[in-house]
Amino acid sequence: MPMSEGAAGRTGDKPEQRGPSRSSTSSLGTALTMRTCLALPARMPLDEWRRIGRQIFTISDSSAWWLGDWLIYGQTEYSDRYKRAIEETGLDYQTLRNYAWVARKFPRERRRESLTFQHHAEVASLPEAEQDDWMDRAEKHNWSRNELRNRVKASRRAGQDGTARNGTPLPGTRLQVTIIPDQQQRWQDAAATVDQDLLTWIVAVLDEAAAARE
Repeated sequence: MPMSEGAAGRTGDKPEQRGPSRSSTSSLGTALTMRTCLALPARMPLDEWRRIGRQIFTISDSSAWWLGDWLIYGQTEYSDRYKRAIEETGLDYQTLRNYAWVARKFPRERRRESLTFQHHAEVASLPEAEQDDWMDRAEKHNWSRNELRNRVKASRRAGQDGTARNGTPLPGTRLQVTIIPDQQQRWQDAAATVDQDLLTWIVAVLDEAAAARE
């Protein structure tokens, strides 16, 4: 007995697929990409292997921006955007929300191609002028995401005048260190190379040393 149109849909209709097919393939130059693996040719030249790695990283970093912009579009065009996004991506609500939040903080014209999505995320909570200042420094000195994070944290903890942004004294223990003039000059020169005052530079260096032991 033939099925009715209401039960089976119009002739030629296919069931809706969620997500990419597990058998789908594409290519990255000489490499073949599949849903669950990357197939590389035998005896690949080093330069080609490195090129593929850079391309994979670019796609990975770009996907965070893509998801953020996709969610922002959903906010204006559709209801229940996060519920639908979670169903389509399998990502949790907070992760998707973070992507959208960073994407909103940085309109397309303010995004730096030389910096990763995570670089932008580290300064997204700052005023726009400070965002630009920190990203300028990160570009100039080729800072990693972790280095940028440490320097922003150090700047927050120890402002040039030892106070928080609202002018109140920063909590903590006051340390007094005696150094010889040659040391001071070397440290000041090192701080100047990263556009920092001496105190902020010292705190950043100490934070990085402590983080390396964790």
